[in-house]
Amino acid sequence: MKTLVLSPERRQRLVDELCKLASQDFDIALSPFQAGELVDRMTALIGPAVYNEAVQDVRMHLQRGLDDLDGEVFVDDPA
Repeated sequence: MKTLVLSPERRQRLVDELCKLASQDFDIALSPFQAGELVDRMTALIGPAVYNEAVQDVRMHLQRGLDDLDGEVFVDDPA
């Protein structure tokens, strides 16, 4: 599996949200550097699990579509 890489914009939004959350909910002041390190570590830690869950969700969705395929396109053979 390839490494999950966030776009700079998405990473910055997460850093900003983490700084805000730490301040509001935990009364902790995180620097942007500290929040960025946490975002990077959490992305590396939970990224593969989230990715695998998404792959399984897509697989189930596609399988349901394939299971319905006969009912959608099957043509009775008159012979």
